Order: sequence, then C-alpha cells, then structure tokens
Amino acid sequence: MADLTDDNHDDHEGGATIREPLRRAIGDRYLTYALSTIMHRALPDARDGLKPVHRRILYAMRGLKLDPAGSYRKCAKIVGEVMGNYHPHGDQAIYDALARLAQDFNLRYPLVDGQGNFGNIDGDNPAAQRYTEARLTHAAQALMVGLSENAVDFRPNYDGSEMEPEVLPATFPNLLANGSTGIAVGMATNIPPHNVGELCDAAIHMIGAPNLRDETLMDYVPAPDFPTGGVLIEPRESMMNSYKTGRGAFRLRSKWEIEDLGRGMWQIVVTEIPYQVQKSRLIEKIAELINLKKIPILADVRDESAEDIRLVLEPRAKTVDPAVLMETLFKLCDLETRFSMNMNVLIDGRTPKVCSMKEVLRAFLDHRRAVLIRRSQHRMDKIDHRLEVLEGYIVAFLNLDRVIAIIREEDEPKPIMMVEFTLSDVQAEAILNMRLRSLRRLEEMELRTELDTLQAERADLDDLLGSEDLQWGAIKDQLRDARKKFGKDAEGGARRTVIEDAPDIEEVPLEAMIEREPITVVCSGMGWVRAMKGHIDLSQELKYKDGDEARFAFHAETTDKLVLFGSNGRFYTIPCSELPGGRGMGEPIRLMVDLPNDADMMELFIHDPARRLLLASSVGDGFVVTESEVLAQTRTGKQVLNVKGDARAQVCKPVMGDHVVCVGENRKVLIFPLEDLPEMTRGKGVRLQKYKDGGLSDATTMSLDVGLQWLDPAGRTRTEVELADWIGKRATAGRMAPRGFPHDNRFNL
Repeated sequence: MADLTDDNHDDHEGGATIREPLRRAIGDRYLTYALSTIMHRALPDARDGLKPVHRRILYAMRGLKLDPAGSYRKCAKIVGEVMGNYHPHGDQAIYDALARLAQDFNLRYPLVDGQGNFGNIDGDNPAAQRYTEARLTHAAQALMVGLSENAVDFRPNYDGSEMEPEVLPATFPNLLANGSTGIAVGMATNIPPHNVGELCDAAIHMIGAPNLRDETLMDYVPAPDFPTGGVLIEPRESMMNSYKTGRGAFRLRSKWEIEDLGRGMWQIVVTEIPYQVQKSRLIEKIAELINLKKIPILADVRDESAEDIRLVLEPRAKTVDPAVLMETLFKLCDLETRFSMNMNVLIDGRTPKVCSMKEVLRAFLDHRRAVLIRRSQHRMDKIDHRLEVLEGYIVAFLNLDRVIAIIREEDEPKPIMMVEFTLSDVQAEAILNMRLRSLRRLEEMELRTELDTLQAERADLDDLLGSEDLQWGAIKDQLRDARKKFGKDAEGGARRTVIEDAPDIEEVPLEAMIEREPITVVCSGMGWVRAMKGHIDLSQELKYKDGDEARFAFHAETTDKLVLFGSNGRFYTIPCSELPGGRGMGEPIRLMVDLPNDADMMELFIHDPARRLLLASSVGDGFVVTESEVLAQTRTGKQVLNVKGDARAQVCKPVMGDHVVCVGENRKVLIFPLEDLPEMTRGKGVRLQKYKDGGLSDATTMSLDVGLQWLDPAGRTRTEVELADWIGKRATAGRMAPRGFPHDNRFNL
C-alpha cells in the first residue's frame, strides 16, 4: 500500500495523479469552500454594504432600465436575468434576496420598489415571482451613480460572457444605513440599520477630523434607527462600547400608549414593535401567556392592525398599573428584544474584520475618494479626446476650401490632410466623418465656445486631481446632496427609533398582579387537584373519580402558593392562581409539577414564609428548615431532604412547640428538646430515634406544658401530661407508647 504521508506525483497517460494525505486534502478543500462562503456569499463589503447577490440584482435591474420613474417588470424576468448572466444559483434564493430588498420592515432604505405581495411583518411569504413586479428605488440608483464612468473595477461573470462590477460606487454609507446579516463559516455578521442623515453628518465631520474620538462620533450617530421604529433603552455607555469594538447589543422595546375609553376604563395600544419580530408570533405568545395565567393582570390581546400596527392589550381591571403591566410583558415576550451587533465586514472586498463604526466610515470615505478620482480621470480623458477633435474641426474650418478640395480630388485624403495640416489620426478621421450640414460659419463659433468651456472644466479637474483638499471638499458636497435626498427633511428620512432611558420600576411580585379572591383547594388521593370559588364548607361531600377519595381540602386565596412535599424529599411550588377551576374533577397535579411516578405526595399546604418545618425520613433522620427556603422556582422542584436507597421522606410538619415527639414502627415513643435538632437548608439531617428493627412511623412537635396529644378512634383528643418516662436524649430508642395511643402509630392532629 502506498505511503500517504508523503506527496507522490504519478503520470498516467499524460495526466497527473496527485497523492496527498487525506487530512491535508480535506483541509485545503474546506478552506477553499470557507473562503468562498465568506467572500462571495455571507459577509457584506464595507464600501457599498452589499453582498454579491444583492449587487448583481441591482446591476441586472439597471441593465433592464428599471429606473425609479420607469415601468415595473415581472420579478421572474429579473430573476432570470440575474441567474442567467451573473448569479448561477437557485432562482428561489435570488428571489428571496430580491424580495428582502423591497421590504420596508426589513430595510431602512429599500433598494427595490415592489408592486404586489412581497410579504409582511406577520411573517407571511412573498407571492410567487410570476405575480410580483419590481423596479429600482432612488436609493438603489444612488448606489450606482458613476458605473458608466469607470468609477469601479469590473470583472468577468461566471462564464466570461459579461462583465459585472466588483463593488458599486455608493454615494451614501449603505452598510450602516441598511445594516446586514449573514452566517459564514466560523464567523457571522449582524449590523443594525442607521439613519442616513446622521451618517452623512458623521462622515462630513470625519473628513475634517480624521482622528475624532468615538464619543464625538456618537454625537452625530447616537444609536441605530430601525425601520420598524421602537424605543431604544440601551445606556449610552454600552452603545459607545459597542460602536468602539464592533460587538455589543441594543435593547429595543415596543412603542405603546394608553387609550382612554371613558368611565375610568382604558386599554394599551402598541403602535411599533421591535425590529425583526413577527407580529403574528408575538400575538400568539401573548395569548399563550394569558391562557397559562402567567400575566393575571392582562385580560385579552387583539390585533386591530391595518396599514399601521395596532395591538390592543386589555387589562383585567382598571386599577392595574399600565407601566407594571408593560414591564411584565417586556420580560415575558418579544415586546422587548436585544439586537446583537457583530460588525464583521469585508475590508476592500477581501479581508474579513470586526470593525468599529469609525473604521467602517473610514472605509466608505476612502472608497468615495477612489471613486471620485477615477470618475474625474475618466472625465478628463473624455475631455482630452473631445478637445483633440475640436482642434481638428477648427483647423478644418480655417482651411475649409483646401480640405474640400483634398476630399474631392484625392483617393486617400486622410494621410494627405494629416501631413498638410499637422493633424492626428483622430482629428483627420473626425473631419472625414463630419456631416455636410455642419459646414456653416456659425459652427466655428460654437466650436470655440465648447473648446473654451471644456478647457476650463479640464483645468478644474486637473486642480481637483492634484489637491487632496479639493477632493475631500467635493466628497463633502456629494454627502450633503445625499443628506438632502435621504435625510430628515426627505420623505421617510426622519429618525424612527426613539432613544429613551429605561423606566425605573421596582420589581413587582406576581401576587401583586393577581386579583385576590377566596378559594377552596381540593386534592384527591390520586392527585387530582382543583380550586373551587369561595370558602365552602369543608365537611360537605364532594365528587371524585371512581376509586378515588378525598385527601386534602383547605381554604386559601388566589394570591397564595401551594407547597407539595414528595416522598423523594423534594418540594414543589404551585401558584393558586394557576390551579384549574372547580368544575369537574380538576387536573392531575403531576401535570403541573415534575413529581416522579415512583414518588408519592406526602403533604400539600399553603406557604407561610415565617413558619418552620420539621422534616424526617423513614429511617429516622431529620432536621428543621425555614419554610422560605423550600420554595421551588421551576417545575422540577427543590431537593431539601436527601434520601438514599429504600429510605423515603416521611414527615413534613410545622414546628408548633419546644419538643420533638417521634414514634417508630415498633410503637416506641421518644421526646427530646427541639433545640437538639439543627436548622438546615438541605441535607440528610441527624438521627432522631434509634431503631433495632423497622423505622420511623411519625413525628411532630409539642409544647411540654401542654402535653402529648393525639386523636382516638372516636375522634376525641387525648392528652398525656406525665411525660417523664418518654423524655430522653435524641437518637435513643424511647419507650412503649402511652395507653390508648393509636394503633396506626400516627398522631393524626
């Protein structure tokens, strides 16, 4: 077998077979693919802010003469032109890119003017390309000014049949104006849109002060300007750091207002939602929060949108604080989002780099200067050619009779005229191609006027090309013109995203949002729980499923929290406001918490944060815990009493006295001071009572001056006051239970 660790080159019938290690072969090819993805698909160019597919779409539409003042053409025609001449990829991918350029909720300054269904903010897809039509916008036209004047380099298309621009001239900083997003190999980009007027002001100031500080730059571009508006609440220091490093995030909120309905009633109307949030999914999420009772103070949500966004939020009661309601919604749904910025772009179309805003603006200005120089040189070359022709025309008019004679009499008049009048080839050719109607005396005056005008223009261009200050002055004029066309005074050019400070609202507990109402909690032995309205008589008979029976029933309020203690030693928390209604048999409690199937429900009670609990396992270990420490934040509960093997959590009772009473399965009772038990937040605990056989049956607390109490079979309370025989040290065996103690070894109180 050939050694693949060395490179071997074998010739076979004139062709070369290259043998190389598989790791190197895969690495080289994957690197080629990665570079292709980075440079030609995913990352935008810092100069014009476009990816190749967008650039090719705009250039193809320019070739089809789809000007802003012209007629629309079918998108299928545009897609076919792009795919056939410049972008040999799938037509759907091209159409998706074309449709996005026309969506005013995605682009701050759309580059395509669409006619038909191009999708909407609800997330609906555009209609098929055979149904929609498009043309360029003024913004797209501004990106291509100078393409016919050698402003940028061109390269052959994929098959060499056409030429396409490597980059567009771009008279305004489109990368920052419209933003960009993309995922490459090992890197990604996500740039928010900004206001063109502010960007032009910043660029103009940067020309005069190339080394300006980032703080100064933010005076001109304070924050992104999203097409869907919204309210930015990100602190200035955070945004400054994002612009300085090229990475960061911006907190964006919906814009809302209170609408008075009269008689003290009101509703909240959301008029703007965050960028790239689909309205339909947002409404579904809010409706889900209402159904799950995650926002008890919100009664309903309605979509009354037409051309503009109008989401109506109806409060549960007129006493609800609107600010508290909105702050709660901001935390639970996409009425508030974070836009993560990663300004990863191609510098000079080749090098990917995470740039600061200042670096991106500098790349744009350098590009504009290169475009200005190339256009000026192109114009100067045109003027030089025209001046050469005009000088030849003037010579012809001064020697008109002789020129006519040569043309009439000579078989080859061109070389003779070149020698006799010292003309160049271009001048002689232009004279021979002159029309007869131009041979009038007045034409000489017009030629001299044109000659003087072009010479003056050439002198200005010569000065421009020789002076960097004049070049930057011309670029300033171009930026001012772009600001006039697309800035705050133009249609749709005013800033849409408002910059505000986040309101200082204290954290409001969930209980404060719930309307306080009396309920009766009923839970069966099989774990079916329900909340019946009002405080009903606990002695009345209630209906249960066949084979099921009553187990827990107590009075509560909707603002209370239920605490469930399982035999696995975990505590589970259920808000009473989330309990199912009293109609029917309720719902299984295991659907509300993740209580394992092999674990039983030991206790269910109303949470009291000021109370302490006695916990004990079946092997006789236990401790005291503060009830505020057992609340669980998730469905999976909170492990408090650790149990292993066959041991189970056996006891969970509130501490009501100064002594602990334990009874084992052997009917021996032990009483010891409560202070002998440690207070813990989690653990196995310490030994309560010693057993030779069996384990702990029950435990509770008591006050020594009251005595030991239990219920007899008739339901009467029995009390034993003389307890000296049963008082001992913790972890001892104890003595047999007093006469009349229940046979089930339970205190039942």
